[in-house]
Parts: sequence; C-alpha cells; structure tokens
Amino acid sequence: MAISITRFTFFTLLMCSFAMILSNKVVSAQCSGDMQGLMEQCARYVQKSGPQIPPSTSCCAVVKNVDLACVCSHITNEVEGIVSMEKAAFIAQACGKPLIHGTHCGSKILDNSLLV
Repeated sequence: MAISITRFTFFTLLMCSFAMILSNKVVSAQCSGDMQGLMEQCARYVQKSGPQIPPSTSCCAVVKNVDLACVCSHITNEVEGIVSMEKAAFIAQACGKPLIHGTHCGSKILDNSLLV
C-alpha cells in the first residue's frame, strides 16, 4: 500500500510541477519579476493542501519584486487547481504587497472575503 501512495504522491507532485512550469514560462514572458524564485520560495505557502501559514522572509523578498497583478491575470485553471487564491492573497498581504480589491486572480475576483 505504501508503494502506491508513494507513486500517487510522486505523480501528483510531478503533474503540479509540470502545470506550474508551463504557466511560469507564459507569465515570465509577460510579467516582471523572478517567476522561478516565486515558484521556488513561495509554492509551499500557496498550495491548496495544508494550513495557511505566514511566508518566509525569502518568499517575501521575491514577492516584493514581482508584478503580482500581472501574475494573477495569467493564472490558468491547471494552476488554480493546485494553488489557493486565498492563500496567495494572504501571502501578498503578509509580505507587505497587498493585492488591490477587485484584482482578477485566476477565476476569482479578490474581494473582502479573500483580502484579509
């Protein structure tokens, strides 16, 4: 049983990484900032699974130099399947770069329920 769970976990991580890399290439071409760094430093804080936790200083350092509104406008359904828009809004706020009320982030429009 442990083998199938391990394979499932590996497959899930592989598919999530693939979707994020594809999205990252599109976003990198159109948005300013370090998209690779954003993915590497902040991915664990915005995944749908797990609790909402404050971001690390290294995540915030990257967030402060990324055009978050541009990134939000390029969120695909595949990425939205693994990234919580609520956690993304929380991370932006926690890093001192809050998203503006009404920003489109994937299929969501950030309102008071997403902005803390």
